[in-house]
Order: sequence, then C-alpha cells, then structure tokens
Amino acid sequence: MKQYHKPQTKKVRRGTGAKRVKSMDKKLAHVGGVFTATKVADKEVRETRRTRGGGKTPKLKKAAFANVATENGVKKVKILRVLESHNPEYVRMNIITKGAVIETEIGKVKVTNRVGQDGIVNGVLLT
Repeated sequence: MKQYHKPQTKKVRRGTGAKRVKSMDKKLAHVGGVFTATKVADKEVRETRRTRGGGKTPKLKKAAFANVATENGVKKVKILRVLESHNPEYVRMNIITKGAVIETEIGKVKVTNRVGQDGIVNGVLLT
C-alpha cells in the first residue's frame, strides 16, 4: 500500500466558528512508494523503478552480501541473519532496514543506509 505524505491540514472550523474551505485536494505528487522489504537470501535480487523526471532507482529485494566498514577498510561479507530491528516482526522475517543489526561472517554489523532505496547494504562493524 502506498503512503500519502501530505502534511495534516488545519482544523475544520476557524476561531470565529466559520468553516474552512478545502483549498487543495490530494495530489499524485504527495504519494510515496511501496515499502521495499529487503530480505536475507542466498542470491541478490535487484529491481529498478522509474522515478519522477524519468530517472531510475535500484530497489534491493533480496540481499546476500553487505559492505562492512572496519578499522582496516571496507570488506564485502555474507549476511547470515537479522539479529535486532526496530520492529520485532522484521527480525522474525529477516527484513533488513536502516539501524538493524545483522549477523555476518565477521561478526555483528549495524546497517547505516536505507537498503530498499540504495540497492546495496552498507554497515559498520560492532565491537
């Protein structure tokens, strides 16, 4: 389901008691996209979507690897599972979001980017 991102309108009545007239209707420009639930898998699956203005953005549907920043540099490591997230259901379903803690081959990693919008998983190694 798409999300509607227009700010909340003011009260229906003014301070005098007069009704406010609706000045604007819903616009397609205020409608956001569908949430891309990036899951942990053995093989990576990407999808490109058209944006406003004709551009394209990659959407990561299934993730297998993550770019992890360590003291020695950046390494590409395999993702095993999701350990923590802001939503307990995402942990159970292995959905990766920004701020989630994932288990990799080299240890626990905190995701630092918005995975569904960037098309890649980036993170920092937790000590």
